[in-house]
Amino acid sequence: MDNKEAQFKKMTEEPVSRLILSLAVPTIISMMVTAIYNTADTYFVSQLGTSASGAVGIVMSLMGIIQSSGFLIGMGSGSWMSRLLGEKKEAEVSEVAASGFYFALVIGALITVFGVLFLEPLVLLLGATETIRPYAMEYAQYILYAAPFLIASFSLNKMLCAEGKARFAMVGIASGGILNIFLDPLFIFVFHMGIAGAAVATALSQIFSFLVLLYMFISGRTIAKLNIRHASRRAARYMQIAKYGMPSFFRQGLSSVAMIAMNVQAAKYGDSAVSAMAIVTKVFMLIFSVVIGFGQGYQPVAGYNYGAKRYGRVKDSFLFMTKTATFFLCIFAVVGYFAAPSVIRLFIKNDPEVIKIGTETMRFQCVSMPFLPLAVCCNMTFQTIGKSAIATFLASARQGYVFLPLIFILPQFLGIDGVELSQPLADIIAFFICIPFMIRFFRELGAAQE
Repeated sequence: MDNKEAQFKKMTEEPVSRLILSLAVPTIISMMVTAIYNTADTYFVSQLGTSASGAVGIVMSLMGIIQSSGFLIGMGSGSWMSRLLGEKKEAEVSEVAASGFYFALVIGALITVFGVLFLEPLVLLLGATETIRPYAMEYAQYILYAAPFLIASFSLNKMLCAEGKARFAMVGIASGGILNIFLDPLFIFVFHMGIAGAAVATALSQIFSFLVLLYMFISGRTIAKLNIRHASRRAARYMQIAKYGMPSFFRQGLSSVAMIAMNVQAAKYGDSAVSAMAIVTKVFMLIFSVVIGFGQGYQPVAGYNYGAKRYGRVKDSFLFMTKTATFFLCIFAVVGYFAAPSVIRLFIKNDPEVIKIGTETMRFQCVSMPFLPLAVCCNMTFQTIGKSAIATFLASARQGYVFLPLIFILPQFLGIDGVELSQPLADIIAFFICIPFMIRFFRELGAAQE
């Protein structure tokens, strides 16, 4: 049995619980390492003061925009690749992968050029106050220089996961994240570069991750090939990649828009509020990364089996993913609720207002945490099986058409409490929006099996 046939047999016959866990553990580690180095950035920069800490929150939304482009191309290519692999169409897999890779480099280069040209208005648009602005500009410029590598890294990572090679993907992402954790204090404190040091450390780490992930492809360890001759010359191919990746783009892009809106609203209550929101967001990225990593282990299983018409396994995978993720988030929610003050003090010890706002925000988020897995799983499922319109609608709920009205309306009546409550309420509403789509999906799978 050759490697391709062995991989197909594994993805379509191995028990789904064992298979998802084997793919999810490396992706969770990758996501956790990414979240940890993002949190490390916040920790080290917070030692420079409240305004510098607030700048991390501002630039996070910029990184979210860059990452959303990576998810657009990576998830668009990856979800398509997993279905093609389930249908045993290996030649088309290389065409999709190569097209997605060069597409990512071009989009990254455009973001770099326009971002650097309009740097100051960009950080102001992202919600920077006058005191935060110089720190944000210094940080953002280096992140923009690394944009092509960042977008390509996300794309290559998702393509590896789509092939079921989650361990290779983990090595690429985790190696850059670990490097970032060591470079942060070196550049910030030893080389006395301040907040620019954190940005340079992040940029160099992203370039390193890109090179490791690229090596996985050019060393012949993958089914997909990235030679430029495999890249499509048809615009329709790139439009299709974008279509399949649109739910991820909306999910990540709206996350950035939501962060901008939150920064703008929080800025009305001072730098302490912006800093508190940045800290809580980083902490929850660490927790949420477990769910996203679990989902990325689930997606290739769902895609392979949907392409192979093994619909019973698709349903079993969905239920296993949702139940397991909900169980773990319930545990995190309880621990996080009671540990909230101590967690915020890890970042800012001498600003009581940051501690107060951060503790309240974190506790509100903990209450809504168990509602997240169903929304994530529904969104990822419809994206994976090619129903991008439904997936995009669901992806837009949590931080789009539900959250954005709340973040602008609630503070009018509740002040800073309205800013703190907006995301938890949006998470709960998004959960209920997903339920009818889930019921209909199960009915369709049942009918297809008959």
